[in-house]
Amino acid sequence: MQKKILKLGQYRLDLSKKTLIMGVLNVTPDSFSDGGRYPSTRAACERALEMESEGADIIDIGGESTRPGSLAVPAEEEIKRVLPVLKGLKGKLRIPVSVDTKKSKVAEAVLKEGAAIINDVSGLRADKNIASLCAKYSAGLVIMHMKGNPRTMQKRPYYKDLLKEIKLFLKKSIDIAVTGGVQKNKIIIDPGIGFGKTLQHNLSLLKGIQFFRSIGFPVLIGLSRKSFMGKLLGLDLQDRLIPTACANAISVYNGADIIRAHDIKEAVITAKIAEAVAGYKTKR
Repeated sequence: MQKKILKLGQYRLDLSKKTLIMGVLNVTPDSFSDGGRYPSTRAACERALEMESEGADIIDIGGESTRPGSLAVPAEEEIKRVLPVLKGLKGKLRIPVSVDTKKSKVAEAVLKEGAAIINDVSGLRADKNIASLCAKYSAGLVIMHMKGNPRTMQKRPYYKDLLKEIKLFLKKSIDIAVTGGVQKNKIIIDPGIGFGKTLQHNLSLLKGIQFFRSIGFPVLIGLSRKSFMGKLLGLDLQDRLIPTACANAISVYNGADIIRAHDIKEAVITAKIAEAVAGYKTKR
C-alpha cells in the first residue's frame, strides 16, 4: 500500500493508515448546529482538547456561519472570534488546527498564529489570495464546491450534470491553488454536501465519492447533522446523530479520506467499522 502523506506546516498526516476525523468547532452565535454553544475562549479551547482526546485528527475552527441563508461578517469580527481560541490552544493541542474562512485577511491572521490548514468553502472563488498565503506558510488547503453563496445557495439549485460540473469546478480551483504556489500534497477537495445541493444531489454525492477521488486528491466529506437528513427522515437537528453515523459510514466505505464531524467519539467508531468492512488496505 502506497503511503499518502499530507504535509501541513509542521504536521504530517498519513492517509494510508485510517480515515481522518476533522472535529467541528464553531465560535459563532449563529451556526446551524453548534452556534453559540462555546461563547467564551475557555469553553472553545476545552471543547477542542476534548475532541482531541476523543480521537479527532484535526480541529476545524469557524468564525463565520455558512448555514443556508446566513450573511457574511466582516473579516475583523471573524478574526476577533477565532484568534483568541488559536492562541489559547498553543502548546496544548497536539493536532493541527484548520480555520474555516474564505477571506485572505482572516487566513493571514490565523496562519501567522499557527493554523496549519485553511478550509475555504468558496473553493478560492471568493478570494484567490488565500492560495498564495497557504503557499507562504506551507499550510494545507481544503477546496470546497459551493454553488452561489450561503445566502442564495439553497434557492432551487440546478445542475445539468451534477458530478461532472462539481469535478470541473474543483479542478479549476486546484489550478488556481497550484498557480498560487500551493503544493499538491497540501490540497484536499470537498464536493460540498449541503452547499447549493438538493436532497437528491447530496445522496448522489455520497454515492459518487470515488468519482472525485479520481481527480487525485484526498476527499473530505462534511455532512454532520445537515438538513438533508431532516428532509429525508423528518428529524429535527438534535435527532440526527444516528443518520449522521450512517451517512459517515457510507462515506468512508465509498472512499472518503477525511470526515468532518461534530460528534467525534461516534465518528471514530463509525469510521473503524466502515474501514473493516471495506478492507481499508485494499481500498487505499
